Amino acid sequence: MSRIAGLLRRTFGIVREHVGSDHLGNQYYKVPEQRTWAGRNVRAKRMVEAANPKEYQYMEGSIPTEWDAWIRGRRKDPPSIEELLKNERYREQVKHKACEAEKRDLLLQSQAYAEGLVAAPAQTAVKGHASATSFGKTVVSEEPTSDANTFQPGSWMPGAKK
Repeated sequence: MSRIAGLLRRTFGIVREHVGSDHLGNQYYKVPEQRTWAGRNVRAKRMVEAANPKEYQYMEGSIPTEWDAWIRGRRKDPPSIEELLKNERYREQVKHKACEAEKRDLLLQSQAYAEGLVAAPAQTAVKGHASATSFGKTVVSEEPTSDANTFQPGSWMPGAKK
């Protein structure tokens, strides 16, 4: 640790070192272990400055998995550009192979249905439709109803005055 960096840390607080950035624009920093003016040790920290700093703009995958592993301390060294590119190519190859396997499976399945080797899936009888206005509403009846778990007493309406 240089004398100037030590002086800045004691005077202004934490000084962070830029470690790298990713293709999404996130910046990654490391705060080295240091001693406070009171002599207490502050352990090293790793942090990210997101390209979209607002929480509601965060999306799944905003931080690459390699950088996430570095931030959480699962790996010692930050990832290199070459490693990031190699892993991205590998992910694309896996997606492509999965798409091809799914197409092959659907083709084999349709051939099996056509040849009669496999019975077609049975259609289930569904009462009502979820978009109908009466779906899921209980029907009130004058007679009490019951099934294994619930009991609904019958409704009573006062008669007309005589």
